[in-house]
Formats: sequence, C-alpha cells, structure tokens
Amino acid sequence: MFTPVIMAGGSGSRLWPLSRQSSPKQFLDLNGSGTTLLQETLTRLQGLEHAAPVIVSNDKYRFLVAEQLRQAEIESLATILEPCSRNTAPAIALAALGLLQHGDDTIMLVLAADHDFTRPQELLEAIEKGLPLAEQGKLVTFGITPTRPETGYGYIKTGPTLAESAFSIDEFAEKPDLTTAERYLEGGKHLWNSGMFMFRASVYLHELERHDPELLTHCKAAMTSCTQDPDFVRPNADLFSLCPDNSIDYAVMEKTDNACVVAMDAGWSDIGSWQSLWEVSEQDASGNVALGDAYLHDTHNSLVHAHHRHVATIGLDNHIVVETKDAVLVAHKEQSQKVKDIVQRLKADKRSEYSDHTHVIRPWGDFDTIDEGRHYQVKRITVQPGQQLSLQLHYHRAEHWIVVSGTAHVVCGEEEKVLTENQSTYIPVGVKHRLSNPGKIPLEVIEVQSGHYLGEDDIVRFTDIYGRCPDEA
Repeated sequence: MFTPVIMAGGSGSRLWPLSRQSSPKQFLDLNGSGTTLLQETLTRLQGLEHAAPVIVSNDKYRFLVAEQLRQAEIESLATILEPCSRNTAPAIALAALGLLQHGDDTIMLVLAADHDFTRPQELLEAIEKGLPLAEQGKLVTFGITPTRPETGYGYIKTGPTLAESAFSIDEFAEKPDLTTAERYLEGGKHLWNSGMFMFRASVYLHELERHDPELLTHCKAAMTSCTQDPDFVRPNADLFSLCPDNSIDYAVMEKTDNACVVAMDAGWSDIGSWQSLWEVSEQDASGNVALGDAYLHDTHNSLVHAHHRHVATIGLDNHIVVETKDAVLVAHKEQSQKVKDIVQRLKADKRSEYSDHTHVIRPWGDFDTIDEGRHYQVKRITVQPGQQLSLQLHYHRAEHWIVVSGTAHVVCGEEEKVLTENQSTYIPVGVKHRLSNPGKIPLEVIEVQSGHYLGEDDIVRFTDIYGRCPDEA
C-alpha cells in the first residue's frame, strides 16, 4: 500500500499558446483523449492498490485541481496549496509532513502531473519493483532507459545491481552536451532522470534533516501554522516563503548514501515541448498528428492543433502549428524548445496572451471573452446550478447583463431581482452586486462591460463562498 503524491504546480510555458500561466499543461487535454494530464496521472495507477492521493499544487490552481478531481470522480486525501513556488524538495516535504500529521507514515509515490507513458503497464511494474526497496527504507528514484543521446534531461549513472532492474546510484549527472550524451548512450550505464520517487514519509524527512535542515525547519513551521478547510490545506505563507528554493535532487538525492534507482522503459516523456508531444502521439501515414478541424495537404512529420477555427496547411515538413482563439504558433519542430523565448517576450511586453486564455475557469463556472475594443468588452458567462459570484463592485466599469438561458438571481445595491431568458439588467460603476444561479440548469449570461479600464483586477470582493481574497480575480 502506498500513497500517490502528485506534483501539479508547474507552469509549462514551452507548450504556449495552449499552456499558459493561468492554465498550465497538467490541466490540459493535449492529445484529444478527453482527459487532462493530471487526470491521466491519477487514473494510470488504477491497476495498483493504493491510498487516496495527495495533490500538491499552487494556490492559484486550487479550483482547477478541485474541478478536475470532481470530473474524474477521484477523491483526494488532501490538496496542499503552496503559497509560492519553492521547487520540489519543499513541496514533497509539505506532503510528507501532512501525511505524518494525518497519522500515516506511508510510502509516498511522488509523480509529476504532466508526464506521459505510452507503455503504462511497464510503469506499474516498475512501481511494484520499487515498493519492496522503499519498504526497506531506501529512497527510490526511477530512471528511464535512454533511446537517444538526449541533451535536455539529467542522467543517473547506475552502480551495482540490487534487485531486478534496481541498482545503487553511482552519481547524478547534469544535462550533458551532445558528445557526452552519446557517450552515456554507448556506455549503457546511464538512465534519464525522470523526477519520480518512492520512499517512506519519515525516511525522506530524516534525510532532509541530515542534508538540508534549514529547508525542513521552514516547512515544519509552515505546516504547523497551516489552515485547513474541507477542500484545501494552506501552509503559512509568510513562513513558507522563507524556505530555500531547492530541488529534491540537490537537497537529498545527490547527497544521501541511501538511494537507489529502478530502471524502466515505459515510453516516458515529460511533454517538455511540442516536439515531445508529437513524438508520443499517434501519427498518420505521413507522420502527422492533427487535432481539431484541420486539413493537411502535402504536409509531413508535423503537429497541427486547431482549437477554434479551421486550419489548413500546404507543403509543410517538420513543423508545429497551434491555433487558439487569440494566438497562433508556427514553428519548425526542431526549434520548438524556443517557444519559451516567445513567452518571455510576451511577459516583458505585458501581453495578456502570456498568462490568460480568453476562456477562463472560475469556481462558479467560466467565462469567455467574445469581443473587445476601446472602452468595451463582451463576455459569455456560465454559472453552474447552485453557484454564485462574489458580492463585489468595480470602480472603473459598468456592466449590462442579458440572460440567454437559465434563471439569474441578481443583487444590485439594495435591490434584488430574478431574471429569466431575454431579460436584462444594468450594474452601475461603484455599486455592490452579485450574480447567482438558483436554478437546475446552467445560467448563460452575455455581459457587456464599458469603461476606461476593463482589467480583471478591477474588483473589490466583499463576501465570497469560495474563500477568495478581496482583490483576487
């Protein structure tokens, strides 16, 4: 019996424009399967006996995590929300401390939420091989049998054999140059470092105390002063922010004498680029991967993602084409790692395409920006049955609401009213208001905003059933 600990806090900027700061790759359906990478990570383990999972994510993704668990009908033991990003060593420490607070010194299986396996059964077999070693008190990591001289991954050099497919660790190696990677491949002693681990919670904390006691001290303080509600565990933000930014490899694995590695060939990928996604996806006779409404003519070895419009290609070879509602990426496949340079440029220029899609998930439902221009913006808002937006006001914009379907309960100042299909109302600047759905079907509303500033941060929140901060979008 073990407890899956799923790390779901990364940003995934190299899969822009689909993956963005507000909705990174672990929360996306990248291959058209209808499930996200996070959901696939959780359901992939169904062939093994394990406890309810622990999810470690960033506070800003808490509602994405909750909604995706609900959709997959998976109940977590806990969802721990990092107040800020401090790398993998502190994140795993929070999970270990949370399990011990829960009274369970369980074996933790630490997995990233954004990895893919084309041969998942071999992953399950590797986990079963690692479990006895973890039960013996070992810190187990999982290494991938390399298939090419990869320069984008770290490596693990194997030592003497401990059990079937399990070895002691000679050394960890940083991302190599091509010549070194070719030598690793030829030597047969090196594995790709997958970033997956298995160990008992108390063993990890003991090793952390030996090798990075400052980090453990701050994590303990943050968890001791945490706040909890039925959905989330929130470590103390001020105390956690003092924690060093350190990976588990640097903090523990490269220093301990108690680690081992289990080798596997499970068709693993960290989906670190569009080329990686092309490699793990099913390709047609021309080597193409096409999703959405796409027509490919005289096109070969390419990936085409069409999400909102028809996309046609002619004469492409080894290219990436990704279309979203507000951005299009066209890149040579071998240059796809450089997408992060585009993201950095968008961030520097303060472009919204860096961080947000036009379609935005909220705990009460979602909204989609239909049109915008000078001093106006039009959105389609969906409020799920029984849900409500916060009681709020705006200092810079007025709003018109038109009900398309469903029933709306509207608070505007001292007035309350119920609106049905084709009815509308006006929300003046500076007036407290709230929109609720008291009905049994989704409420669809067209919202027309007008004003000199229409940013999502123009909001003052007074009461909110979802525990959001007064100025949180």
